[in-house]
Amino acid sequence: MTTLAESWGAHKDQFWLRDEFPAEPVGFDEETGMWNVYGHAEALKTLSDPKVFSSDTARLIPPELAPDKDLFVDGNLLQMDPPDHKKLRTLVSHAFTPKVVADLEPRIAALTNELLDVVDGGDSMELVTHLAYPLPVIVIAELLGIPASDRDLFKKWVDTLLNNSQQRSLVKQTEEDKRASDETAEQLKNLVNYLSEHVDDRRRNPREDLLTKLVEAEVDGEKLTQNEVVNFANVLLLAGHITTTMLLGNTVLCLDSHPDEYRRVREDRSLLPATIEESLRFLSPFALVARATTTEVELGGKTIPADQMLGIWVAAANRDPRTFTDPGTFDPARAHNPHLAFGRGIHFCIGAPLARLEGKIALNILLDRFPDLRTDPGTPPAFIPSPNMTGVNRLQLLLKP
Repeated sequence: MTTLAESWGAHKDQFWLRDEFPAEPVGFDEETGMWNVYGHAEALKTLSDPKVFSSDTARLIPPELAPDKDLFVDGNLLQMDPPDHKKLRTLVSHAFTPKVVADLEPRIAALTNELLDVVDGGDSMELVTHLAYPLPVIVIAELLGIPASDRDLFKKWVDTLLNNSQQRSLVKQTEEDKRASDETAEQLKNLVNYLSEHVDDRRRNPREDLLTKLVEAEVDGEKLTQNEVVNFANVLLLAGHITTTMLLGNTVLCLDSHPDEYRRVREDRSLLPATIEESLRFLSPFALVARATTTEVELGGKTIPADQMLGIWVAAANRDPRTFTDPGTFDPARAHNPHLAFGRGIHFCIGAPLARLEGKIALNILLDRFPDLRTDPGTPPAFIPSPNMTGVNRLQLLLKP
């Protein structure tokens, strides 16, 4: 049987898929001008201390490498530090409370069944197209209040962001880097312009949706600017579906590649939540997150100056042998699994409970309806080429014995 690492093509930057771990948990890369953090303890420290490791990384990107960066920063929760981060996060926290998320269960189940009705009776399905992409994007679109029927538009714009295979550098820019940056900026502008139209509409025609609440919200007595509302909604839309899309594909792929675990989960669905957690560790969707130092700091035995960009390789940290026993083994029964796939600290993914619920419901229904589900050996999976993400963008499945 082909291993996951072999099927992935052993991406040069995704060394963790080859069950390798760097000799040192922290190192400087002269080519990119970034400090790379690989160790679990070191990654945890950076994610848990926003005073020293700031999320405001855009300030360190030279203007020539991202000429439109200011357009996408205002209101971008991922780029914020306290106290502004807490103020904005509080605005949407009510949309992801345990009760609100739990109340979405019937809708998620109904959507999953509707999407699978289309392929039921056939011999095969493509998981991303038929389920893993549309399910979470419909859920988050309905929460925001934008037409879920526009999801093909979102996918076209988002695919450009995901399909960039370039590892960015802070010290030099090739023609290929410039082309990729221009494409990314163009598609982000499309998404921003689209959301801006809906924000304008909510100012004229308020509704009972999250977008209206953002338009009407006040922080310190002032309403959010147009840019802040649009970028806030942009983060929610993107982060609200990309993680779940990758989670679903990765979990199916992991189970298919481990028949004994697959059989156990089919026979005992109470094992599914732990299986999803192990999938998140084993194939972490967002492999890389960034931070910027605000002061000189010791990390992993290295002295890192102030105003340095750090690449936190979450996917590598989740396979740190100092933290995880047999990290290269997919083991849903592992007793200790403090993975960082959803981050940690103040930026812990606000939609993590929703992603977990969507994954559990969708996978349960998928296994109920197609107990003989398996990957198609004649159509290898295709993977997101970005070194910063770990997920499939095509996974053909056979539905019948």
